[in-house]
Amino acid sequence: MAIRRDTICALASGLPPAAISVIRMSGPAVIDITERRLSVAKLKPRHATLVDLHSEDGDLIDSGLAIFMPGPASYTGEDTLEITLHGGRMITELALKSIMSAGARIAEPGEFTRRAFEAGKLDLTRAEAVADLIDAESEAQLGQALKQMDGALETLYSGWREDLTEALALLEASIDFPDEEDAPERVDAPVREKLGVLKSDLIQALADGNITERIRDGFKVAILGKPNAGKSTLLNQLARREAAIVTDIPGTTRDVVEVRLTMGGYLVWVSDTAGLRETQDVVEAEGVRRALKAAEDSDIRIWLYDARESFQSDQVRPGDLIISNKSDLVDPESVSRETLSITAKDGSGIDKVEAAIIERLGSLTQNVSAPIITRARHRQGIERALSHLESALGHLESGIGAEFVSEDVRLASRELGTLTGHVDPESVLGAVFSSFCIGK
Repeated sequence: MAIRRDTICALASGLPPAAISVIRMSGPAVIDITERRLSVAKLKPRHATLVDLHSEDGDLIDSGLAIFMPGPASYTGEDTLEITLHGGRMITELALKSIMSAGARIAEPGEFTRRAFEAGKLDLTRAEAVADLIDAESEAQLGQALKQMDGALETLYSGWREDLTEALALLEASIDFPDEEDAPERVDAPVREKLGVLKSDLIQALADGNITERIRDGFKVAILGKPNAGKSTLLNQLARREAAIVTDIPGTTRDVVEVRLTMGGYLVWVSDTAGLRETQDVVEAEGVRRALKAAEDSDIRIWLYDARESFQSDQVRPGDLIISNKSDLVDPESVSRETLSITAKDGSGIDKVEAAIIERLGSLTQNVSAPIITRARHRQGIERALSHLESALGHLESGIGAEFVSEDVRLASRELGTLTGHVDPESVLGAVFSSFCIGK
């Protein structure tokens, strides 16, 4: 795909009004725009220079700092310019209008980073890490994005692809020199070993329990229990706001209510669900169905029950938190020591609930040292590569021929190549960069 050579611009800072506005440009017309719109026609590379920015008519828009970074030693590999101005709405609007009238256009989402990828400045996994760094809301997300930005995924995926390249070289040699009597025997064993080891690596990667994807997207915590157990009150206490309606009427909650929180450095989605009971009410029955679906999809499940009643459920699984609510209404000695005891109404014991959730999150992530699969795109690519590997090993066992084996290996290598962008179909790039903010 040919790289577009027009010049792009965008606001690279927060929306005005703000203390400052940073406007970024990249492309072949940067120098021309500098000469036509700035008071200093020639900027010293990588030095902040005080400049005046003028409109098309020559009127002063604002004074600010300009930094010129000539290509190819820039983020995008092209000539780039960043101008820092005062962050008023009118200043920002007039500045962008002036720059566009001099030959630039507004960048599409992620277009600066896409140009950096096309210029070979970073692979696709590092480009995705840029977006994750910007979107990070928790320490865990930030740490994972930094590791990915440092090349952890690129190194892993490229290493797998190198193993396939070595296997493919052996197979191609046996095809090119078929007259060698012992060629198949000398090739089959090392190829089988390489593919077998790689198959195990891919299976192990896919068996990660989606933990690194959960760190990026957020862990799911579901609050479950009978009607009037206090689930909505508990959610509100954890959220520190009235996120869910609370009444004494059983069945008030009919749908799943989610809040987005940060706990212990992790992003979590906490869900209040409809009370679990048999009902003839069509709407409430749908709420119960959705509650059970939320329970099935959750990483951590909290079973909440009224301390005045006994807790019974055949749906509890290992690792679930069992919490008795309304403990102020019963004798403390009557509550099982195996459960957490709280009074959600006045917030008593909420700190213990938060600590228990954080402990569970820590146990889920304790074996994560580096990201392996952080997006559904990665998982799907690895699954397809594994399928081709299994086909290649099957052909080796049946002795069909190196030509068929090499084709499967080539297809597996292609799937892994799409992860880093060494094979870059337009549909993959479009999906990745469309999720970026404008100006990055």
